[in-house]
Amino acid sequence: MIKIGITGGIGSGKSVIATLLQLFDIPVYTADDESKKLVNRSPVIREALVSLLGKEIYTGENLDKKLLASKIFQDDKLRQQVNGIIHPEVKCDFFEWAERQHAESCAIESAILFESGFDKFVDVTLMVYAPEEIRIQRTLQRDNSTREAIAGRIHSQMADEIKRDRCDYVIYNDNQQPLIPQVVKFVCFINGKK
Repeated sequence: MIKIGITGGIGSGKSVIATLLQLFDIPVYTADDESKKLVNRSPVIREALVSLLGKEIYTGENLDKKLLASKIFQDDKLRQQVNGIIHPEVKCDFFEWAERQHAESCAIESAILFESGFDKFVDVTLMVYAPEEIRIQRTLQRDNSTREAIAGRIHSQMADEIKRDRCDYVIYNDNQQPLIPQVVKFVCFINGKK
């Protein structure tokens, strides 16, 4: 099975491309969504986070996401420690999920594909690229956030130029080039690797 890593910054359209790939029978694991579930159901994550941050990091059965964010927001070392707890469990969950798929290819969608090291566990990396202003406008339309907050999130992520250079394939979601022909070409590219 060919494993595809889909990445791109906030507002780039990763989810749109993931949905289009599913139309071509390529199942997609959304790392962000699944990690939010895992922090609540994985005893490994829970035990490690409680050990690192204290019992108050969980309220009942659920992770206190606001408290976690406040603790790691300006502490890079602590953020790396938390990521070092969560990312290995997400990777294991992805591989277990992939084994259950009945397809020739599957994908993992992750904004932090390279930062998390997930790129090392896929066969092909795909970046969804959109210019920064388009990304800001898209995010403003969907999130209850400010331009400044969105720009801050964009600049906290790996630069698009670095991601583009590291990826095997790029789809441009720039409101200029139609997406479906690009996705078809990418699927042909993947099929050529089988």
